[in-house]
Amino acid sequence: MSNVNLKQYPTSKVSPDASKVTWKIKLLYDGQCPLCMREVRFLQQRDSDRGLIAFVDIDDNNYNPSDHAGIDYATAMGRIHAILPDGTIIKDIAVFRRVYEILGMGWVYAITKSPIIERIANLFYGIWAKLRLRLTGRPNLETIIAQRQQAKIDQTLGRCRTNSCDNVLN
Repeated sequence: MSNVNLKQYPTSKVSPDASKVTWKIKLLYDGQCPLCMREVRFLQQRDSDRGLIAFVDIDDNNYNPSDHAGIDYATAMGRIHAILPDGTIIKDIAVFRRVYEILGMGWVYAITKSPIIERIANLFYGIWAKLRLRLTGRPNLETIIAQRQQAKIDQTLGRCRTNSCDNVLN
């Protein structure tokens, strides 16, 4: 997780009984991505502790796919995903559009309701998603996954030096 102290809302398992869920959308984000974090901080300010959005840092050591509609780390890192209270998974531009609608700023992404515009926006988002690690100075996804797996093994076996595993896992 990044050094920024972010409030995370309860992220209970998605269940058929959506009436117990207080959030309107669960947003999965990469807490190590500086550009992603800029957007998350903006959205958190707009949410103003209303709990409309459950922010879930997929880079957190405790991230468990089974708590988030089975979306594993690699899948979540590839493209932005969100989960609706009924368990529906949405991704790409539809995530941004829905989040902004929930926060009362739907006009920002309203143009993407047009199927043609949405396809074009998703095309550009796809390019960004493929390049974001490189553009933010991070290793490729395969390297990140391998580092996380090794850090988890080291942590389990007690082979971590002071914070060495935490630096990779969070």
